Amino acid sequence: MSYPATRVDAVMDTLHGVQVPDGYRWLEDEKAPEVQAWMKAQDAFTRSALAGSPVRDSLVKRFRELFYVDSISMPRKRSGRYFYSRTHKDKEKAVLYWRDGEKGAEKVLLDPNGWSPDGSISLGTWEPSWDGKKVVFARKPNAADEAVLHVVDVDSGQWSNVDVIEGAKYAQPRWTPDSQGFYYEWLPTDPSIPVDARPGYTSLRFHVLGKSPSSDALVHPHTGDPTTFLSGDLSRDGKFLFVYILRGWSENDVYWKRPGEKDFRLLVKGEGAKYSVQAWKGRFYVTTDEGAPRQRVFEVDPAKPERAAWKEIVPEDPVASLQAVNIVGEHLALEYMKDATTQVRVATLRGTPVRQVELPGVGAASNLAGLEDEDEAYFVFTSFTTPKQVFKTSVKSGTSELWAKVELPMDPATYQVEQVFYPSKDGTRVPMFVVYRKGLKRDGTAPTLLYGYGGFNVNMEASFRASILPWLDAGGVYAVANLRGGGEYGKDWHEAGRLARKQNVFDDFHAAAEYLVREKFTQARRLAIQGGSNGGLLVGAAMTQRPELYGAVVCQVPLLDMVRYHLFGSGRTWITEYGTAEKADDFKTLHAYSPYHHVQAGVRYPALLMMSADHDDRVDPLHARKFVAAVQNAAGNQAPALLRIEVNAGHGGADQVAKSIESSADMYAFLFKVLEVGGLQGGEAAQGR
Repeated sequence: MSYPATRVDAVMDTLHGVQVPDGYRWLEDEKAPEVQAWMKAQDAFTRSALAGSPVRDSLVKRFRELFYVDSISMPRKRSGRYFYSRTHKDKEKAVLYWRDGEKGAEKVLLDPNGWSPDGSISLGTWEPSWDGKKVVFARKPNAADEAVLHVVDVDSGQWSNVDVIEGAKYAQPRWTPDSQGFYYEWLPTDPSIPVDARPGYTSLRFHVLGKSPSSDALVHPHTGDPTTFLSGDLSRDGKFLFVYILRGWSENDVYWKRPGEKDFRLLVKGEGAKYSVQAWKGRFYVTTDEGAPRQRVFEVDPAKPERAAWKEIVPEDPVASLQAVNIVGEHLALEYMKDATTQVRVATLRGTPVRQVELPGVGAASNLAGLEDEDEAYFVFTSFTTPKQVFKTSVKSGTSELWAKVELPMDPATYQVEQVFYPSKDGTRVPMFVVYRKGLKRDGTAPTLLYGYGGFNVNMEASFRASILPWLDAGGVYAVANLRGGGEYGKDWHEAGRLARKQNVFDDFHAAAEYLVREKFTQARRLAIQGGSNGGLLVGAAMTQRPELYGAVVCQVPLLDMVRYHLFGSGRTWITEYGTAEKADDFKTLHAYSPYHHVQAGVRYPALLMMSADHDDRVDPLHARKFVAAVQNAAGNQAPALLRIEVNAGHGGADQVAKSIESSADMYAFLFKVLEVGGLQGGEAAQGR
């Protein structure tokens, strides 16, 4: 293909005695006019190539039916008022509503659809005060992580001109019981602070309503360590304040004090373990993987907080991994995962089992959400064939009723879901979900899309994905592999895909692909892979390690230069997950799989669609630019390597439905073309009507 020209510089580093070429380092400087021109040329080239797809218009039409939907979130109840977000068939962004009472009249509180002419400003986190009279919320330019906190008066809808707090990138506000102020994480916006050092400047502050944020009290100082996160929490009754110092996704320290006390005291030092704490009626409930890879729960008396005095009340389950604990209706709500599917259980505050919540089927459910002292609770359920459903339940009786659901033009009975288990390279048993239309012929010819992530203790759940329906309706197979590095089987599963063991993740993914070929779902040339962020690293490594095994790659907002990743964006906070090239042993591991450094001349790589975002302030888009340049210039590679750049979008993409439709249409148009997939089944067959 006649790509826009990309120069190669003679840049060479010597790291720990190894020469490491980096001919596209100039593409790291996004603000440089040459890089800006290169980005515009690459994006225009890609969009022109994708626009000519004969199925793209049909895809856009179908995605409009599937993406423009009416839906409602679980509500948050505060002093009899209900707050929830709702999407609409005729709006680009979700709207925040409130009601007086569950059956009260619905009123708009925040509608981000009118916040900017181009839709580039988004609503981030939001939290109602305990009296239900105020809501603190984040306003996010370009759907990025950077944010500004505002406060809105619920009754009048007026935004405060005083309570405006910049530096809210990591802010999760926690209101005091009197609703007169909130604690929040604050990050200075000082441009003199290097980007990679900023996470270490996060501090905990307290804001009093109506006062200038410049006078906000410093509650806990920043750590100065850019590899850590700092976060705070306040008990519902306001009697206990907690601070977490997190070192990656595997361990953290917990400090606590009573508001008004001068100093925090250490509750537990996380040496290879992580802890979360909830306080209720003078007791701490600590969930931890310390000595229990699948997690357990302790009750702690703050009068005797020493570790030896902790009382185990929920032991580790031998087969299911505890994911989350909430205190709802004077009970413990326990969310478990067993073989990558959800269970929700209820126990007393002493840990005595009460029941397992009855779910509509096998799939992905949220934990119960509600107030500590009220029986009313809610949970969400989805599956690969079930769009989102919100249920209202009684903690005491266990009765549940459907509260809201998404209606889509589809027939769930049209599709088949299998869960399979396959051996990885070292014999580890790995689960995978496989979804397809009923009647699929297992003759090894079906176009197949394999998705994975494999990192940061993140689970790949059996949840609904509307975007895959046109793929399934065209005879495609969709597979999700539950790779090591995730948390599906607890701490050990995560540890097996971290640091020096990262290659296990890639081996699990290759083995998933080999299973799909061996079991005659597909063949290598018709097998596509997709992943984003850490999953983008996954598919980049898969592409460079086993190019013959894959026919197409969709790589989204990825990490790909693992030698220099820690120098950009939030990179230093991921050192506990990946390691750092500043250390010799880590460098050896990283350099061995870093996708950017393994693009070679003479190799026929699978077709590549790189999907990046221009305001990604989490994973720097330089990874996408450098990798695409290397693949395009690799002599002997004949498959397309395209770079698509979403404008006014952050790491999670743009939050406008129209942009999601365009992005999905481009992705599937690419896959339909390079895998030689026939057109969409039309009319009633495609829509299940």
